[in-house]
Amino acid sequence: MEHENRLGDIEITDPKAMRALAHPVRLAILERLQRHGPATATQLSPDVGATPSVTSWHLRHLAGFGLVRDAEAGTDRRERRWEAAARGFRFETPEDDEGRSAARVLSREMFARSATLPQRWMTETEPGLDPVWRKPAGLANTRIVVSAEELAAIENAIERVLVPYITRDPAQRPNDSRSVRLLRYVLPEAADDRPNDTAAEPADDRTADPTGGTA
Repeated sequence: MEHENRLGDIEITDPKAMRALAHPVRLAILERLQRHGPATATQLSPDVGATPSVTSWHLRHLAGFGLVRDAEAGTDRRERRWEAAARGFRFETPEDDEGRSAARVLSREMFARSATLPQRWMTETEPGLDPVWRKPAGLANTRIVVSAEELAAIENAIERVLVPYITRDPAQRPNDSRSVRLLRYVLPEAADDRPNDTAAEPADDRTADPTGGTA
């Protein structure tokens, strides 16, 4: 099943572009532009861990692959402003060796970038949340047994649910809304891990409110 691109993300197919993006500063730049909108290299610098000149170099490198572009000039026309070329990006692992290698490099960097997010949330954000936000928060670790076609269908169904919330006009958001990060790992297991017909049902470990609520 083809994965639909309902959000208009940039689809990266060039292995060189994958390798170009597989850098912590470049991923940080792209995430910052997608989240907060246009900025100059100087404005981005403190958030991405690089000097303005190095940040500017990375921006030009990303622009060479169409991932960022010039934004409308700000009040200070002496500084070049940049914006993300799309709301997000996606890529699939190519069939050839070069493509597979490049996709693994980018995937590894993205996994590493996300690895500390849950722990940082638990230590820095969760303690200050109101109970109304703590209850739906948390994680679900669900194991399912499906075919590759069924897994693609599940991914498409999840995206269909998310699209209206991602694409709606900011003016239409409820007054009490806030940013929520949804981390979704899709990790097919090795073929020899497939359960036999007499095995127990797949595990479904859930936690919502870390202070004791349930999902």
